[in-house]
Formats: sequence, C-alpha cells, structure tokens
Amino acid sequence: MKLCLKIFLLLLFFFYSTEAQISIQTKPDDFVNIKEVIPDVIVELRYFGSHNFIGKRINGYNAEICYITKTAADSLAKVQEELRKFNLTIKIYDAYRPQRAVNHFVEWAKDLSDTLMKKEFYPTVDKRNLFKDGYIADKSSHSRGSTVDLTIVPIPVPEQEDFTDSTALCECYLPLHKRFRDNSIDMGSGFDCFHPVSNTINNDLELNQRINRLLLKTLMEKYGFKNYPFEWWHYTLKNEPYPDTYFDFVIE
Repeated sequence: MKLCLKIFLLLLFFFYSTEAQISIQTKPDDFVNIKEVIPDVIVELRYFGSHNFIGKRINGYNAEICYITKTAADSLAKVQEELRKFNLTIKIYDAYRPQRAVNHFVEWAKDLSDTLMKKEFYPTVDKRNLFKDGYIADKSSHSRGSTVDLTIVPIPVPEQEDFTDSTALCECYLPLHKRFRDNSIDMGSGFDCFHPVSNTINNDLELNQRINRLLLKTLMEKYGFKNYPFEWWHYTLKNEPYPDTYFDFVIE
C-alpha cells in the first residue's frame, strides 16, 4: 500500500510540474530582444504576418519582436560577427514561440478543410498526415527560448518581394527563380517547406545550395547550436538554459 501511495504521489507531482512548465506566461529576465544584442540582424517573423503555412497571423505574435534567451543571443552574435567579414548577415524567421502558437498549429492541422496555403508550403503532403510525418507536433523546442529558424542574406541586402493576399503561391521546392523571392542566399527551398528538399543533408541539391547550407551549419555548430536534420533553417542551442520548460508569454 505504501509503495502504491508513493507511486501515486510521484505521478501527481510529475503531472502538476509538467503542467506548470507549459503554462509559464511571464517573460524571464534572461529573454532578450535579439536586436538589443545584434542591432544589424534582419528579423522577418513569418508568424507575425500571413506568409506562413496557415496564411494568417499566429496566436501569441502581437508584435514583430524576436525574443530569445540571452545565452542563445550571445552565441548568434558570434555567428553574425563571422558573417559580417564576408558581407553577409543573419535573417531570423522565428525564435521564441509561445505555446499558444503551437496550439494554434495543432488546431489548424486538425481542420482538414483548411488548405489555403497548401500549394506553397505542403504541396506534396496530405494534410491528414502532417502529424504522422512529423511536420506538426504539440510541443516545440522554440517554446523553450533557445531555438531559432534562420537563413543568410547578402549585404547590401537585396530587395525582397512583398507578400500580400493576392500574391500567387508557388511550390516551396521549386528553383530559386520560380518560388517566392526571398532575399536569402539560395538554400534550395523556401522556409517552412514541408518537403524532403528541406532535409539539411540532401544530395539532390545543386552544389551552391549544399555549400550555402554547409556554411550555415558549420557556423551554427561552431558556436554551440545543433541542427534539426529535417529542416535546414532550424537550430537549437545545445546547452539551452531551459531544456524542460515551455513558455507561453505573448510576444508584444
């Protein structure tokens, strides 16, 4: 009986501690606006606008401010310092992501009738398979504050096509001149492309595309980040300060 009680109490503690971890709605002091650490970084938060796989602003993104842990920001500053030597700069698509945004993704994925952005972001994937194929999950390392989605942009920064509701959608896996004209160097696919072409190591890419991905990967790993192998843009700080905590404060 005592053993059963101990097991029950441990399970109860685990349940409540886990619930607390994913409901923290106050920004910790060591989360910073990336612009305060890297003033010349380019920030283009895709989930603040409508150019994303859902097609509208995502819950929790009330401002285009890129929050990230100070530890991760300091490491990114070292990456930026190296890129500057070659007239290149970091561009960030996403960093800290509130849990409510992840919940938004999950609810959208369950609505099989909403395929507004399918042609660009998941043209070859049946929406009913987004969970099974690993493109959508109920938790994201982004909510822990030390994960960043990014690319590399040349300096001077090229003009980028504006995305509006009337912009024609093009498949994200198409060649650079045929897909959405991002001002990034050619990484072989668009951001958030739910397609095998997004796998970081992909021998079907052109040589310059593989080199560009290798440049990003080499610098990010040099300064303590680890790549998610199915997304060339996705990196998490190895020694992240909150490895088990999922935050839910609004970006504002």
